Amino acid sequence: MNEGYVLVERNPTLEEYQRLRGAVGWGDVETKAIEVGLQNSLFSVCVILENEVIGCGRVTGDGGIYFYIQDIIVLPEFQGKRIGRRIMDAIMEYLEAHAHNGAFVGLMAAKGVSKFYERYGFKERPSDAPGMFRVSRKT
Repeated sequence: MNEGYVLVERNPTLEEYQRLRGAVGWGDVETKAIEVGLQNSLFSVCVILENEVIGCGRVTGDGGIYFYIQDIIVLPEFQGKRIGRRIMDAIMEYLEAHAHNGAFVGLMAAKGVSKFYERYGFKERPSDAPGMFRVSRKT
């Protein structure tokens, strides 16, 4: 990385994570859920510029059969500067070292960014077998 960007292997703090999510328009999540989720990450990296986290990425899962790439977030004003690529490169290095032969590595790409992940060997699921998800909402 150049231009003063530093990639560090660590979780974002609660505040850093909330700020990143808010900047890219991702919805609110309960503070406790974020704290638990970040603590249970298998691997995390942050990109820092002048002591400010401007991007992050995480790997979650069971560490054996299933790995999921989560939260590839770069502040909008820094997108298009190869920061997301550096985050993914670090994540792919982690997966090369830790994912066993035959392990499933999944992700859910935001709309319009599938091509970014294709360069790392990810493929979209066929339309007759798409992935599914549910977001928990408590009233």
